[in-house]
Amino acid sequence: MASIDLNSDVGESFGRWTLGDDAAMFRSVSSANVACGFHAGDPSVIRRTCRNAAAAGVVVGAHVGYRDLAGFGRRFLDISPTELADDVVYQLGALQALAAAEGARVRYVKPHGGLYNAIVHHTGQAQAVVDAVKAVDPGLPILGLPGSEVLCLAEAAGLRAVPEAFADRAYNPDGTLVSRSLPGAVLEDPAEVAEQVLRMATESSVRTIDGSVLKIQAESICVHGDSPGAVEMATAVKAALADAGVTVSAFTLSGGA
Repeated sequence: MASIDLNSDVGESFGRWTLGDDAAMFRSVSSANVACGFHAGDPSVIRRTCRNAAAAGVVVGAHVGYRDLAGFGRRFLDISPTELADDVVYQLGALQALAAAEGARVRYVKPHGGLYNAIVHHTGQAQAVVDAVKAVDPGLPILGLPGSEVLCLAEAAGLRAVPEAFADRAYNPDGTLVSRSLPGAVLEDPAEVAEQVLRMATESSVRTIDGSVLKIQAESICVHGDSPGAVEMATAVKAALADAGVTVSAFTLSGGA
């Protein structure tokens, strides 16, 4: 039987401000991208998220990003590779400690937002992320866009590179994501999202913003936890996959130096 990993961005609340329904998302996904405090999340939120993920049998991953709480990490920051690498190491260390306190373990890394998009092409920042992950734990896989600079550099460094697709985002014909500043960039209809995921999981393709069909290879598919109707979308996706005979399970974690 075919299988696919579903991941979701979680732990993005901060203080008294709540974002998303993480507990509900854990009923549909197999991997949790836990915010590490730089774009969202605080120590109490992070620890609680790790505890709940572990209780639900969901794999914990580090959702590292730019140090940009005000912009939710979605803005590009032109920082030096050295500073970026240090920031990523810092975030990984914080999440590892809080996860360990709840009997969980960080099993992979997925960059967030502006950083994720930047390291599709930005060689310096992509190398900084790879260097940081390898310095902390060369056994940690890195999730990224298929064909991205960061995945190429991760493989060159002996790390496990995991190509990822997005359930609720529109695609450009070149395989990049449509900018959130443009109309239609984020899909909101659960039925449409489920249809897109089915195409990704069973046909290894996605229909792009101009109507063309793009072939993609993805081991993990992201359903954003902060989108309106995120829980309904995740539920619809899991049900559609089940109806098609596709199981939801975490991607293999083997690999690395």
